[in-house]
Amino acid sequence: MSEQEKRLTSESGAPVVDNQNSQTAGANGPIVMQDHHLIEKLARFDRERIPERVVHARGSGAYGFFEVTKDVSKWTKAKFLGQIGKKTEVFVRFSTVALESGSPDTVRDPRGFAVKFYTEDGNYDLVGNNTPIFFIRDPLKFPDFIHSQKRDPYSHVQDPNNAWDFFSHSPELMHQFTILHGDRGIPYSYRHMDGFGSHTFQWLNADGEAFWVKYHIKTDQGIKNLTAEEAKKIAGENPNFHHLDLLNSIDAGDYPSWTVSVQIMPVAEADNYRFNPFDLTKTWSQKDYPRHEIGKLVLNRNPDNYFAEVEQAAFNPGNFVPGIGPSPDKMLQGRLFAYGDAQRYRLGVNHTQLPVNRPHACEAANYGRDGAMRFDNCGRQKNYEPNSHGGPVESKEVHYKPIPVSGEVAAQKQTLHKEDNDFVQAGDLYRLMPEDAKERLIENLAGSLSQVVSDEIVERSLGYFKQADADYGDRLARKVALLRANRAIAAVTK
Repeated sequence: MSEQEKRLTSESGAPVVDNQNSQTAGANGPIVMQDHHLIEKLARFDRERIPERVVHARGSGAYGFFEVTKDVSKWTKAKFLGQIGKKTEVFVRFSTVALESGSPDTVRDPRGFAVKFYTEDGNYDLVGNNTPIFFIRDPLKFPDFIHSQKRDPYSHVQDPNNAWDFFSHSPELMHQFTILHGDRGIPYSYRHMDGFGSHTFQWLNADGEAFWVKYHIKTDQGIKNLTAEEAKKIAGENPNFHHLDLLNSIDAGDYPSWTVSVQIMPVAEADNYRFNPFDLTKTWSQKDYPRHEIGKLVLNRNPDNYFAEVEQAAFNPGNFVPGIGPSPDKMLQGRLFAYGDAQRYRLGVNHTQLPVNRPHACEAANYGRDGAMRFDNCGRQKNYEPNSHGGPVESKEVHYKPIPVSGEVAAQKQTLHKEDNDFVQAGDLYRLMPEDAKERLIENLAGSLSQVVSDEIVERSLGYFKQADADYGDRLARKVALLRANRAIAAVTK
């Protein structure tokens, strides 16, 4: 063996004598249990797949940086936003939502848009989507909503009857359904779509003043989308289209970028705003709260290993840094628990030790110990706090301002603001669309809704669109009726 060649070894470091032939009882006999190398190799292979994400399983990721372009110190004391020109390393993961990791990435589905900022105060995870809103506003409904989008327990395929049945009982989906079935429902690529923090978050400045904010991450490549027909064709020819587009563009030096801005609402204005500012099914009017640019997001490096850096990447909305915190947004409050819990199940309690998840600009220092695969267990250092042996101590720094609460503890709907309902913003969005976009929206919605068997579900669903806008509902009703009639004729003449 030359010095340049690396010696193949077992997991314990012992040299492997033969990696081509199993040990057998005689040249043509059965394999023997003493073949440690074979058993170790097969046992590792059997365990190569960890449980995939329940949602957002199909994803792509890349490294890059965030650079501050505007002074925002009057609104937040977050250090990574502290001065113009400051750069922070990031890892971004894009994804589809409903189906598993082997599904085509050009399906009609929201796209996850998660950003991990490796700041000097620890990792800050902004876990958003490519839409400024979401389908529901209460996390109690999230498992049911996802079940309606997943494969049916009997047929094991996505079923429009399930999706529309859930919709027909949940009018708050109206706004997101309008976005999802419109032109932006299928982005041309991850590079050609916007991202949003979606939720409302709190910023806290050095003087102790708090503000509510919403993040907007606007593509510098320009918005570009696929029609339903284009997406179906690409899915059949190249189900990895979005993944390869991102990978190849970065490899070629064509680095995608986004301009990041925030809407800012003084805390005192939240109670009397015309919509509930913490309702995830609503947007804030940019006439009321214009966007303020804060920086530039650039992706310039692909991961060396997909499994280690994309599949095992873990984004947790609860990872805040001083100067940024949560809001009373119910969906955000639910995600603060659910994401970390899912990651401890999927990746293990020590997933934060993995290179893609650990802090890069500082060191984690805490008393977390033990658990599967933990090897840096701090030796004989004490594993409790407070202690008298020089262990890490609490900073006592205020990360975000406490949120005042009042009222009874009970299962209850959010209080309504003067213009709150489930249809007004969907109707506003429809009326803003040009005529050709309206036509495509109606085609996409009708193509799905016309497949529903139940007349009751169809009528209940159509009623929501009519409440959003009379023309919207009437046009959809006519198209659905035509497609259902054509299906009935086709079934009879078979």
